[in-house]
Amino acid sequence: MLMRKVIQNTAERIVTDAGIVTLPVCPLVIAQNANILVEAKPIFADGVSGMFLKVGENFGILYSTYIRSIGFQNFSIGHELGHYYLEGHADAVLRMGPHSSKAGFVSNDRYEREADLLAASLLMPEDIFKREMGAAGFGLKAIERLAEVAKTSLTSTAFRFQELSRDAVAVALSCGAQVDVCFYSDRFKDFKPPYMQKGTPVPEGCLTADFNRIEAKVLGAAADEGETRFTDWFGVDGPRLREEVKGLGSYGKTLTILTCDAKSEDDYDPLEEADDDEYLRERWTPRFHR
Repeated sequence: MLMRKVIQNTAERIVTDAGIVTLPVCPLVIAQNANILVEAKPIFADGVSGMFLKVGENFGILYSTYIRSIGFQNFSIGHELGHYYLEGHADAVLRMGPHSSKAGFVSNDRYEREADLLAASLLMPEDIFKREMGAAGFGLKAIERLAEVAKTSLTSTAFRFQELSRDAVAVALSCGAQVDVCFYSDRFKDFKPPYMQKGTPVPEGCLTADFNRIEAKVLGAAADEGETRFTDWFGVDGPRLREEVKGLGSYGKTLTILTCDAKSEDDYDPLEEADDDEYLRERWTPRFHR
């Protein structure tokens, strides 16, 4: 399994070699520069975001357009570029012919998880994205602004925001009564929430559970917000949380952003650490769970 730093360094090298210094990063241009043919397809099997294939010595990418979001489509292309650029991927995923991908942080397959990480790091390069974060604000509104600037999906932007945030932030993706995935920022981990594995029930009594019961809200990309208790979500004591919920339309899932203002055990002065590059790299390395 490839180390996160290796994957992120690969993405940074691609961005640097392409001379990219601002958002958005266009994955189509990167693919074209690598002589990879990219085509849109209107329909794929349920849950398939794209395909990676090889004909002779030539590589190709097909990406799904059943979700009419340029951000989702960009992430799908970025995911397939992960299979092209990451060591060992092409041989592994193309062993049986064209590879169907399920991008979006919900797969248990290591190659899919690694390609997701490459896509997020490629489309939202750390240094460039951090500059945008500084002006974006906080919570769901900040994530929506960043997604607009980066031309990325709301889901991938939320997870990237959580990875790079110095604040206490948790991001959950759910479908109906079950959590697909939930990631915590380092500061949020200070409150010692238990890991939520895929299939964990959405906690009863929380805003997300009530929201998911109304399908029209999810499919209509509605939003809601309120306060919740840490123990309601995680079963352990912790600070009061702000819960922001956003339906993801035809994707059929719900994005939840949990934030709090409480001080963590690992409090620090951001100005004091601002120039410590090694500290920043370590602190902002995303922790994707197996």
